Amino acid sequence: MALSLPSSSSIDTSNALAVDTRSLNRLKLDAGSNSPEATREAAKQFESLFMREMIKSMREATMKSGLLDSAQGDLGTDLLDQQLSVQMSGKPGGLSEAIARQLSQLMGGGEVNLSTPSTLSLGQSTTRSAAAAPAATAPAGPVPKGRDGFVQHLSATAERVSQASGIPASFMLGQAGHETGWGKSEIKNADGSNSFNLFGIKAGKGWTGKVAEVTTTEYVDGVPRKMVAKFRAYDSYEDSFRDYARLINNNPRYEQARAKTHSAVAYAAELQKAGYATDPQYARKLGGAIQSALRAMA
Repeated sequence: MALSLPSSSSIDTSNALAVDTRSLNRLKLDAGSNSPEATREAAKQFESLFMREMIKSMREATMKSGLLDSAQGDLGTDLLDQQLSVQMSGKPGGLSEAIARQLSQLMGGGEVNLSTPSTLSLGQSTTRSAAAAPAATAPAGPVPKGRDGFVQHLSATAERVSQASGIPASFMLGQAGHETGWGKSEIKNADGSNSFNLFGIKAGKGWTGKVAEVTTTEYVDGVPRKMVAKFRAYDSYEDSFRDYARLINNNPRYEQARAKTHSAVAYAAELQKAGYATDPQYARKLGGAIQSALRAMA
């Protein structure tokens, strides 16, 4: 088995491994800023170190030839392994993306935008900073129909609102998926345009924004009935997420739900008790949808 190593001319000099003293000091300094860029770089370093150990183990198990069995040979091999591990890390869909997402959540840092172009050459950056992604790039809809596409399309928005509100992104994605049938039955305006209402929030007396009137199913004394209801309409999916977060966090009736964000089942049960929906099976259905969203995010 032969490993093809990149030539030194193709290596981006910024792709230094943290074992280098200057790179390590810079990484420590950047970590103090708690920025998305520092989070991505730390994730890439973790992946590089992991890849380096994997390559070393593979080489020792399958490629030991005896030709380079010397201190100088071992040093040269180690440097080649280090170089290759740096080049292999930070790629789209790689381990560093999952690490960056976890680090961002644990540190409460800014949104880490992991969107990447479809093709990248060696040495190019495989992530974009949050500052480089303007608000106009937020998903406009309609969302893809089906759980996986739905979750993928809205995950970044849900994570952004989660960091500001404290409501887990998976809870919001699961509830939005349940309310819309994973994008199959979004609430439309009278002209057929998208209302961007993902959570089935109705337009009560205190609502002064846009309104969409649709026929819906309500349960009266446990019996389903069709009726026309007014729902809130928004300009974007992010507006819908943020309005949902405000409703849950600012309305006293959902106080118990806010205290149960450690458990999808408990959160769903408290929403039903507080009267979020009239469906007597709402808690069971919502709990299942949240679990499904979690599986799609894994």
